[in-house]
Amino acid sequence: MMNPETLALSYGIGSAIAWGAGDFSGGLASKKGNLLGVVLISQSIGGLLLAVAALVFSEPFPPMEHIGFGALAGMFGILGLLALYHGLAQGRMGIVAPLSAVLTALVPIGYTAFYTGLPTHVQLAGFFFFMAAVWLLSSGDAAFRMTLDELFLSVSAGLGFGLFFIFIDKANDLAVFWPLVGARIASVSFLLMIILFSGKRGVPVRGQWSFILITGILDATGNCLFSLAAQLGRLDIAAVLGSLYPASTVMLAWFFLREKLRRQQWIGVASAFIALVLISV
Repeated sequence: MMNPETLALSYGIGSAIAWGAGDFSGGLASKKGNLLGVVLISQSIGGLLLAVAALVFSEPFPPMEHIGFGALAGMFGILGLLALYHGLAQGRMGIVAPLSAVLTALVPIGYTAFYTGLPTHVQLAGFFFFMAAVWLLSSGDAAFRMTLDELFLSVSAGLGFGLFFIFIDKANDLAVFWPLVGARIASVSFLLMIILFSGKRGVPVRGQWSFILITGILDATGNCLFSLAAQLGRLDIAAVLGSLYPASTVMLAWFFLREKLRRQQWIGVASAFIALVLISV
């Protein structure tokens, strides 16, 4: 039987695979239009699956404080998800996904460092690789240069997901599924308010439903695996492993969409992943 540290690593890597594949599917659905409808339905599907899992496994209902932390996680998570899916739909997956992942990891690592001490020299080296990744992803001919929209959406997604990591870690001491259900209730409610006040259509268009179903299942799976990883191990390590989700997104985009990046931008993607590893040490 695997020890808790090995299980935490396995869950963290599993969350990255599930999230990356889910983001690819969600990005494809969003390309067909109606981003809010895609996210609303996929989040609702995921929330229903999480509630069923909590009942099937007879998980005790945690204190309301934990549900509140879960709700805060859901609010920040949905803001990050909207930014990411918009970036994946309007920008290039190979740029938006890796840059948002670096920022996703930096937020909980900074939070952890605030309570445990300053970063080590190795972590500072990771910050250097992060800056190099931003510069390399921004370089090249005008046609390949990272746009301001891609930068803004990547930063927004990274901050939202990073705060999601922090609050879900504070919520999962006694339960895994119920705090995530609280997160989904908050995120779906927030989306319904946006749709109501904006007057935008909340029902997906034809051709999106299969991608939406896959996205909802994979996103809920990734959330569960990350929560387990953070519960069994360190938050910063779980955050770094979970932030490797662009690996599967980029590979799926390369295989199915034939997305192309220039050599220096592939180096930038590699630098982003090196940064994720170094800042977790």
